[in-house]
This record gives sequence, C-alpha cells and structure tokens, in this order.
Amino acid sequence: MPHPYSHIPELMNLEAGRGLVRIPVELDVPFTPRVRALVDTAEFQRLAHISQLGLTSRVYPGATHTRFEHALGVFLNALKYLWQLGRDPRFTAVVDTHQAEVLMVAALLHDLGHWPFCHPIEDMDLPELQHHEAFAAEFLKPHRELAQVLRDEWQIDPAEVLDVLVAKTDTVPLRLMRSILSGPIDIDKMDYLDRDSLHCGVPYGRHFDKQRLIQSLLVNEAGDGLALSAKGKTAAELMVFARYVMFSEVYWHHAVRSGTAMFARSFFELRHKFELRSFFELTEADTIRELRQAARGTDCETLAEGVFGPKRRLFKRVVEYTHSLHPDVYSQLAGQPYEFLVRCGRRLCESLSSVLGRRLSPVAILLDAPPPHREVEFNVSIYFPKEKLYRPLHCVSPVVDALAKTQFDDFVKRVRVFADPEIAGELSEMPAFADELLKAIAAETTLKRA
Repeated sequence: MPHPYSHIPELMNLEAGRGLVRIPVELDVPFTPRVRALVDTAEFQRLAHISQLGLTSRVYPGATHTRFEHALGVFLNALKYLWQLGRDPRFTAVVDTHQAEVLMVAALLHDLGHWPFCHPIEDMDLPELQHHEAFAAEFLKPHRELAQVLRDEWQIDPAEVLDVLVAKTDTVPLRLMRSILSGPIDIDKMDYLDRDSLHCGVPYGRHFDKQRLIQSLLVNEAGDGLALSAKGKTAAELMVFARYVMFSEVYWHHAVRSGTAMFARSFFELRHKFELRSFFELTEADTIRELRQAARGTDCETLAEGVFGPKRRLFKRVVEYTHSLHPDVYSQLAGQPYEFLVRCGRRLCESLSSVLGRRLSPVAILLDAPPPHREVEFNVSIYFPKEKLYRPLHCVSPVVDALAKTQFDDFVKRVRVFADPEIAGELSEMPAFADELLKAIAAETTLKRA
C-alpha cells in the first residue's frame, strides 16, 4: 500500500535522496523548486542574519549559527515526522495532504517573526511589544513576496500558515499540527537541542536517540496531539535530560545570562529612541550598530560596549539564589515583571552609593531572574500496545518524574545579581549586601502593592 503522503515532492526527494541541500551535521534537506522559492525571498533570507542563540557566542565562541540554518533543520524534521505519522491511520484520517503541506511550510517559517535578540526582549513583556509569532504576520501580508510564493507555488493561503503559528481557530487537525510544531516532543526542540549542542561544542544536547523517537511517534489517546510507543520511552527520557542540562549549562550559564542582562537593560532604557517596527526588521549587525549609537553618552554605554564593543567586558556575578537553597529571596524575584527588577536594581544602586560613599550608575547593578512565562512541561503519553493503554511518561519513568513533572524552570533558572567589574568584587565581600538587596525588594514590593 503506498504511503499516503508519498506524492508530496519533498517527501519523495527525501526518500530518493535527490534534490538536497546539506546543513550541519550531515543532514540532507529536500530543496525542491517551491522550497527554494520560499527560501530565496527577502523575508526568509533575513533569518541568515539573525543568530540562533544571541549573546551565547560571547561565552561559547562557536554558537554563531543562524535562524536560517535552524529553520531548515526544523523543516527536515517535519518531513520525517510526516513520513512516520503517515503510517498511523488515525493521523492520516485527520491531516490530509494539503494540511500536511501547510505544516511543512509552517515548520520552515516558524521563526519568521524573530528579530535579533528576540527572546530577552520578549521576556520583558513590555506593553508596546508583540510576540515574535504575531510579528510573523507582518512578513506574510498580501503585498509581500513570501505571501505571493505561498499562493502561486504552494496553493496555500498565508492565513493557513499563521493559524498554525498563532492559534486563531481551534480544530482537531490544527491542534495535532501545532503539537508537532510546539509541544513536548516537537520538531523545533528536536532540532535546537542537537544543533545548539553541536555549535556550542558541548555534548549535552546530542545524547538522545532522535531516530528512535521519530520511529516511535503516534497519535495520542484524544487524537489531538502526539504520543510515543513504548519503544521510544528511553529515548524520551534522554531527551528530557538533554533539555534539562542544556538549560543549566548553556542557556542559563551565568556568563551567558550576564551578557543577556546587559543587553536587555540597555534595550529597556533606550527603546524609546527606536521606531520598534522598523527596528525589529534590521539584521543583527544593524541592530547592534543602532544600539551602540543610541547608548553613546548615556549610562548604558558601559553595557552596550561591554557586550558589543571591541573589548569584551561582561558584568560579574555578585551572588545567585536558587529555588532549593535560597527559596526566600528566589521567590521574591523569580517570575516578577522585568520593570520590577529594574526598579529594584536602581534602588539598590542608590542605597549602595550611600554605603560606598560614591555615586553608582543606575545600571551598575543588574538583577536577572526567570521571566513570568514558564517553559513547556514535558507532558507526553506512552502507548503500551499489549495492554492497549496510554500512560503519562512521568508515571512510568522515575527520570522524567524528577526532571519534567516538577517545575522545570525552578531548577534550571536562577536569580542572579550582576555588577560592573569595577565594583563586583567589593560588593561580593560586603556583609550588608544581602540586607540592602532585601530592603530594595521590600520597598518596591510595597510600592507595587500600593
């Protein structure tokens, strides 16, 4: 019996090994004329000028890979998922050929709305900012080349793609498609863990069996999301651990967070100098140039030049607080709005100026804490065919019960205080520093409640 999606050109090329473009590591991505037409648009090409991991390259020099490369990897994963799920009658009964092609395009374009250093800006949750997925609508407007290619080459309405990326309607097929793109075992995570690990030069994100996971894919009990067969249980456990360690050792590495905090504060202070809609369409190099120029002569010049200037000068960690060791301080700062952290930092600079007997810049001390939104929990079911039973992975795995059932963010993200290198050592040795921090938090908490 032929595969239900075998006549989709990209799947045919994947199986036949022809018409391919290669990306790291030794991955062959089907590059048909209609895929090339999408990739060659100006809207997609801008992703080649946006790094995947932003400030991480200041700590891991190899982490200069781009959203462009990642998008091709996610697209390839979408094809592999469709080939596997095409063997599941429950999937093909819900997702027809056209919807499968919409999913493929959504996978390729899933980062379309990203701008340089997108995530630290989004974490501020400022009222004047929209989420990057909503920003993708700007690049899919009717007059854009990308929208024209979708209609002419793919016979896909851009609104169909947007509905996968930013949920506007709710149907079983769309829930199933969205779970493939953004869920516990999604095609995005499957690529970025492996790719980020590769380019950072660390092994942590590559130690799970991607092929075994894909071969284990099937539809969940409700029919609106993904599950895994029992043979994929160990691979899923390893993926959970890979994600946990990558957050601990790369994404929330203290020096990565220092650079990120410096960038975030400078953008926060200078954002009113930019027309944000056009600012977010800049390349990464142009974004850095604009930020450095806006920072000249301001308190933020130290921040912008320390991260992007000719000499790397990251702020130093003064103290850090964890959910398990310092729950009192951690709970007062974790999940707080970014503006609250800024106000606490400013107040701390003012009080410590008196203690030290000299004026501190209002950006000399930065508070970094987990943002209000939380990472997606690893909630997926395992299907046991003999018993014809679906069971949550955390119920059959002590590893997942420990790493995914509990609040993931609380154990991989820490509250940290960073300071200008000129004063960091002095603050670290100051007995009253913790008291001054707590006073600043208490004062701003009182104002917030009032």
